[in-house]
Amino acid sequence: MDNYSQTIIKAVEKVKHAVVKIDTFQKRRGREIPAGGGSGFVFSSDGFIFTNSHVVSKRSKLEVSFLSGEGGMAELVGEDPSADLAIIKTYEDGYGIAELGDSSKLQIGELAIAIGNPFGYQHTVSAGVISALGRTLRTPEGAIVDNVVQSDVSLNPGNSGGPMINGSGEVIGVNTATLRGAQGLSFSIDINLAKTLAGDLIQYGKVQRAMIGIMAHEMQLNQRMINRYQLETNKGLLVREIIKKSPAAMSELHTGDIIVQIDGQDVSSMGDLMKRLNKEQIGRAMKLGVVRRGELKDVLLVPVMKS
Repeated sequence: MDNYSQTIIKAVEKVKHAVVKIDTFQKRRGREIPAGGGSGFVFSSDGFIFTNSHVVSKRSKLEVSFLSGEGGMAELVGEDPSADLAIIKTYEDGYGIAELGDSSKLQIGELAIAIGNPFGYQHTVSAGVISALGRTLRTPEGAIVDNVVQSDVSLNPGNSGGPMINGSGEVIGVNTATLRGAQGLSFSIDINLAKTLAGDLIQYGKVQRAMIGIMAHEMQLNQRMINRYQLETNKGLLVREIIKKSPAAMSELHTGDIIVQIDGQDVSSMGDLMKRLNKEQIGRAMKLGVVRRGELKDVLLVPVMKS
């Protein structure tokens, strides 16, 4: 057997018992009616499961099934629609626990493997490569999800909420979406972001965060720019879109600007920006250092609470 196949088989073996099938129900006229479903994965010994908010939101009943054939009821612990992330909890036995990786170490071209339940076909595996990092995604519901991982792994309805793993079997993302009509484009929530939000979701059931109102992605900086502004990073954030009536729209920020600093500190990834946009930043002025037409400029704005 070739090395590529062996790598995938070993990685899947490591995580497959942590992957769950989620069936959801909606109450109508006093009856529980099937309302679709998706995937998820257990990440703690006490039965906490990562999945997508759009899979479980506003559902009256949740059921999970494990590879072992066991399963049962689950309950919603917390959700963050703006990140399309949710945590549910099972009190049943028969599951494994997924090992969470470090998405800051991902490289474009790295092997990526998805496990989920597309169209109800339980524990389906597909593979591809990481295509891009630090993307911003607009979901079909209109939410802006930051710091997503782009891949060419085949995802279909039912994959939502399942794990994207690397060649070592570590979870690097929570599968969330594809673009309608596109081929070879799929997206996953960065697992480091998911880990950051997990505490609030478990403790409070929701996440409070600041928002500036941009869609951006990471880009490589040329050496001349790095030297001229004495930057300690070789990446910045290219502003692709500014959301109407947002703090960014009311500032001097322009599309095409490259964000390289926040309050004097270098920024190299969407993860860096997300860490700064915590609830303490709501209503407090923020100074962005942006490169525009070869010049470094300061742009002031005041983040607001993300709805």
